[in-house]
Amino acid sequence: MDLKLPITIVDELTDGEVRSSGELNLASGEIGNVAYEDYDVNVEGLPAQRKDYEFTVGILRNGNREVEFRVDVDVMSGRYSATASELLELKGRAAKLFARPPDSSRLH
Repeated sequence: MDLKLPITIVDELTDGEVRSSGELNLASGEIGNVAYEDYDVNVEGLPAQRKDYEFTVGILRNGNREVEFRVDVDVMSGRYSATASELLELKGRAAKLFARPPDSSRLH
């Protein structure tokens, strides 16, 4: 069974950023269903191919809390992914992100 979580992807450029949404597969680290916000990849090309490209991060959110992680971009295929070591660390951080503290109002 694959567990896919919605994420925000941010391609950092020298003087800006390109934002998109996608789904992170926690089993494989692959990121699919990438949808760019206000950016036409067919016209402008993959953000990672630009001369002013710096790096890419993913953001996993739960309410107002978030976990940021490094994303690799294969410029030849246009695929986004998290490395195996990054994915392992992210699983632990995601578990903490989605863990809820006990409701103290129920103690009375």
